[in-house]
Amino acid sequence: MDFAFIYCCMHLLNFNFLSLDYLFLLSLFTAWHRFRIRRCGFERILAVQGSSTIFSAMSCSCFGAFQWFKGKDNQSQQAQEIATNNVRLFSFNSLRSATRDFHPSNKIGGGGFGVVYRGVLRDGTQVAIKCLSAESKQGTNEFLTEINMISNIHHPNLVELVGCCVEGNNRILVYEYLEHNSLASILLGSKSKYVALDWPTRANICRGTASGLVFLHDEAEPHIVHRDIKASNILIDGNFHPKIGDFGLAKLFPDNVTHVSTRVAGTVGYLAPEYAILGQLTKKVDVYSFGVLLLEIISGRSSSKAAFGVDFLVLIEWTWKLREEERLLELVDPELTQYPEDEVMRFITVGLFCTQASPHQRPTMKQVVEMLTKAVNLNDKILTQPGVYRVHSSQHLSGGSGSSAETSSSRKRKGKQSADPHDLPSIQLVDPDSVIEIQPR
Repeated sequence: MDFAFIYCCMHLLNFNFLSLDYLFLLSLFTAWHRFRIRRCGFERILAVQGSSTIFSAMSCSCFGAFQWFKGKDNQSQQAQEIATNNVRLFSFNSLRSATRDFHPSNKIGGGGFGVVYRGVLRDGTQVAIKCLSAESKQGTNEFLTEINMISNIHHPNLVELVGCCVEGNNRILVYEYLEHNSLASILLGSKSKYVALDWPTRANICRGTASGLVFLHDEAEPHIVHRDIKASNILIDGNFHPKIGDFGLAKLFPDNVTHVSTRVAGTVGYLAPEYAILGQLTKKVDVYSFGVLLLEIISGRSSSKAAFGVDFLVLIEWTWKLREEERLLELVDPELTQYPEDEVMRFITVGLFCTQASPHQRPTMKQVVEMLTKAVNLNDKILTQPGVYRVHSSQHLSGGSGSSAETSSSRKRKGKQSADPHDLPSIQLVDPDSVIEIQPR
């Protein structure tokens, strides 16, 4: 009778009969029933006390389970409240299924932020699934708040965020899938993935990437400095239109504030000297990286992998050397058999302006777009040697040990005081119909 009563109570409370709590209660009831005192008076007292004890234990156990499920519901509800209608919340199992358990054959990229897999959702949609690395993991609230911000940023030259996953310790982003992967893959990668790009296509990729950066710097709220503009972060769709990826993982840049970063993020070969050495992060850091990217697109050579000449110069140094020797067109990719020389020369000059050693002498991205889209003559006489961040190992240094960092422009000026950046000349654009003077900021 007593056991039947407790059994019914358990059913009414939807008690889990496979849980350890149930086994504990059952053992407790058995012990109480076995050792109860046979005397009628004491039996009734102990029965009441035993039943009360069991019922209290059941209540506590059920209440604890209720609180646990309530906590899970609150976490899920919190995620749904923070995430917007623009972003889908995916379960980890659904993404694992979409990538065939994150099979290596579906890996399409990777970097400092994590590994990217190609995935197919249940409805057949192809997506790019980015599993963030341990260093990139954040708390649920912080992560979802950032995702909420990213979901509101839309531009034709920015990769669209489809959704995310925040189950347990997993921090996963789901992006739109672009057919040609990255610019690094089809232009600077292996021959098996190489795609021949004519000059109009390359020029459009340059202009589109510049437009995306203008949006991030000046129009997105809040303004964003990407910090890692490079060929592998420029994704190409089926029509060879460029889209900037990983912009949502950059730190936010408050308006009209120069941020001194405590952690340098970026790729050697694209790093502005002031950022790599001093950690100074401004919009001009992206301008510098874009200048390197511009020269890569023109030359078809990777800045971070290729070395030029007997001195093993990097791409920017080699470009400057060719300029001094009046052989700049030798920089052009041999695969480009037909191209307008005047336009190509203008693009190369823009790349040199973007990579000036002083950030104050570099143009803004809005100015860069104007230089790339208008048939203007640039005053290249005011150009100075670009700044290049290099890391030398001990075998490349004469004397001393360990490693050191320096810029190419500083090697010729050691022992001399550099000029005040604010006293540097302006960049003058001479249009056939009008004269435009752009003051660098």
